[in-house]
Amino acid sequence: MKSYVITIMDMEKSVKAAEKCIQSAAEYGVTVEMFPAITPKDDPSRMMEERNIPTIGFNEKWSRTERCMAAFLSHYSLWKKCEEEKDQSYLILEHDAVFEGNIPNISMLEVNTEPLLVSLGEPSYGSYKTPNTIGLNKLQSKPYLPGAHAYMINYKAAHQLVGRAKNDPAPTDVFIDNRRFYFLHEWSPFPITVKDTFTTIQREIGCTHKHSYKKVMETGKGKYDII
Repeated sequence: MKSYVITIMDMEKSVKAAEKCIQSAAEYGVTVEMFPAITPKDDPSRMMEERNIPTIGFNEKWSRTERCMAAFLSHYSLWKKCEEEKDQSYLILEHDAVFEGNIPNISMLEVNTEPLLVSLGEPSYGSYKTPNTIGLNKLQSKPYLPGAHAYMINYKAAHQLVGRAKNDPAPTDVFIDNRRFYFLHEWSPFPITVKDTFTTIQREIGCTHKHSYKKVMETGKGKYDII
């Protein structure tokens, strides 16, 4: 399995956060490589048009449109890479992901002939249901990915995501939901969490639902930047 952390290479905060992610992964025997993020400088609207991906699903009140599309395209680029390599699975991380335990050795990601996506990240915003059992569960904490900061995917699932992106895309976590895809799972307890002190995507109204932002606002301790 290959492991990548999406990193905004010309943003010091993002690089430092990704370095912490890589260091925390190494403590649990996982080697993670930085993957350069798509940013607004790359003209996400043009990139979406070139890939026949509609943009209407990104016009929502929680996020800044161009940045949200750029984040989606960063994940999409890794799905496409995974799809093209075949017989390969990926661990996809965002720069604020932090390992707090061992990730599962899910052999079916390598040998399963069916699509499979497994969320490993503790939900980073809003309320959620605790999975019923320890180990592999159908996605139940939320009806959609409870944050796109940490998930494993095999190439057949990547193929499904790439194909559906041309139909009704949306912000990455909302796009990966049970209504669109039948193969979504999650691992309990969550071995990866989010320790974010800034956002490059959300508007302030979107941040109000993030656990780390709420903690800063409620306690007055720490700092949370909307970049």
